[in-house]
Amino acid sequence: MNRIDAKFKELKEKNMPAFIPFLTAGDPNLDATKELILEFDRKGADMIELGVPFSDPIADGPVIQASYYRALSSGIKLSDILQLVKDIRKKSEIPIIAMISQSILFKYGCKEFVKNAVSAGLDGATIPDLPIEEAGEIIEAEKEEDFKVVCFIAPTTTDNRVDLILKKSQGFLYYISVVGITGSKNELSDEIKNNIQKIKKLTNLPVALGFGISTPEQARIAGKIADGVIVGSAIVKEIERFSNQGNSVLVNEVGGFVGELVNSTKCQH
Repeated sequence: MNRIDAKFKELKEKNMPAFIPFLTAGDPNLDATKELILEFDRKGADMIELGVPFSDPIADGPVIQASYYRALSSGIKLSDILQLVKDIRKKSEIPIIAMISQSILFKYGCKEFVKNAVSAGLDGATIPDLPIEEAGEIIEAEKEEDFKVVCFIAPTTTDNRVDLILKKSQGFLYYISVVGITGSKNELSDEIKNNIQKIKKLTNLPVALGFGISTPEQARIAGKIADGVIVGSAIVKEIERFSNQGNSVLVNEVGGFVGELVNSTKCQH
């Protein structure tokens, strides 16, 4: 069984939501990314969303854009990231989902990417700039491997497209809590709960909530609403804050913040 499916099955039996931290591969360096992922695992994170830096991100706000710039400035390549995942697999079985641009997949080749990603130890991918109507090639490729393509649903997604996404998505559904780009928001909309409940009536897939969650209190509220809570920009901001203090301090400080988010996400269960 794919690690994503196995983890959500385990959490469902415990009636617990998943906590899924996002970080950018290579920000501030690959050794730090590896140590951060292992520390997030030790702190109780259930899965990792690992951003593949790209020069022209679409859904990412200024915080994550800046992390992509820092990573790309060091010359990081997709092959480096796959090797990073291989190295992590020597020490951890935490599910890892790549967030990757369709432009990179188009150049690399969907079938080749899925094959090499599975070989490295990746479990799935989110592809923010890939319309579901154009996802046929990657979905065909995933059928040949134990790999999940996780699709997005936004507040503005029409009912017809929701139906199509529910048929194509695997692993879980990524519900975007806001209209716009990633980044911290002051509060979660009251409409989110209703929208997620509506989706959960239509599918057996877990629904994870992301975009705009930045504090332990927001993670606690999101954990009551969804099957998973995804935090990106707030963690990346902490990585930037401590990136010049050495990997040991960085891992300790950011790991502590992620530990708070994990505990808050799961505290009411």
